[in-house]
Amino acid sequence: MQKIWLLTDDRMGNVNQLLGVAEALKTPFERKEIRYTKWVKLPNFIRASSLIGITKETKKQLTPPWPDIVLSAGRRSYPVALHILKKSNGKSKIIQLMNPGRYGFKKAAIIALPEHDKMPFYTKNVVRFLGAPHRITPDRLEQERQKWEPQFKDFPHPRLSVIVGGATKDKPFTDEMAHKLVQEIQNMNPGSILLTTSRRTPKSVINILKIGLTKHPIFFYQFGDKTENPYFGLLSTADMIVVTGDSISMCSECCATGLPVSIFAPDKMIGPKHKRFLKALYEKGYASLLGQKPLSKHKSGLNPAFELANAILSLK
Repeated sequence: MQKIWLLTDDRMGNVNQLLGVAEALKTPFERKEIRYTKWVKLPNFIRASSLIGITKETKKQLTPPWPDIVLSAGRRSYPVALHILKKSNGKSKIIQLMNPGRYGFKKAAIIALPEHDKMPFYTKNVVRFLGAPHRITPDRLEQERQKWEPQFKDFPHPRLSVIVGGATKDKPFTDEMAHKLVQEIQNMNPGSILLTTSRRTPKSVINILKIGLTKHPIFFYQFGDKTENPYFGLLSTADMIVVTGDSISMCSECCATGLPVSIFAPDKMIGPKHKRFLKALYEKGYASLLGQKPLSKHKSGLNPAFELANAILSLK
């Protein structure tokens, strides 16, 4: 049996992608918690295949026997993967999610890049996929449905789950957008609404949603509430989904359900990268733009983690 290490750091988006791929491999794996020092800000051509920028506690974990496969994500952990490759005399295969930069790019067995990312250079080890790898599978959805259905049993069908994100670094989520979202949801005339916000949702947007969505029975979860986050419950017990287009991960996870998914994505909310991603979702039938006629269920949910797992398993 192959020995697999996951280099997981403090960025949960990276961690969830790594776990999604590792779980899709259906092989036991070991997590190596990577923690950084201030020197991690150095460019990778300086850090190279070394442990510069890694804490002493992290270094203690990275000892032989070396793994057969190393999964890493993002620029910061890539030099650690290259260090393991060097120490294993080239025997460890690196599977790198997201662009690590030019340094050492060709040394990975696979560089897994989303289709929406434009790249100035490509090599034979690049594998492209739609969306973001995640941990949503039919088995998990069924487990979550059994867990959450009793809590939502009094909410009439068709149930509309609404997954609300928020502002990103250079794109606001304005009050005007929130009013538009309320109107579009009301126009769908669902039997009931199950809604969750995120840590990025502005308070003013939350208030507009609370006040505006009163025509239908509603379950409203505000991120940070002391009760358990019902996110997976909303994905597993809905008849249809509305999700805001500011998060590629959220949209990918919603499209994994195979349910009719409508995406709220005003032009001023999303940038070019997100627009390319959403355009592909629409063209391939995984979702539709909110306000247009919702698509029917998709015969197979979006799951790039399975695609990457198959690419890994095909390595010689």
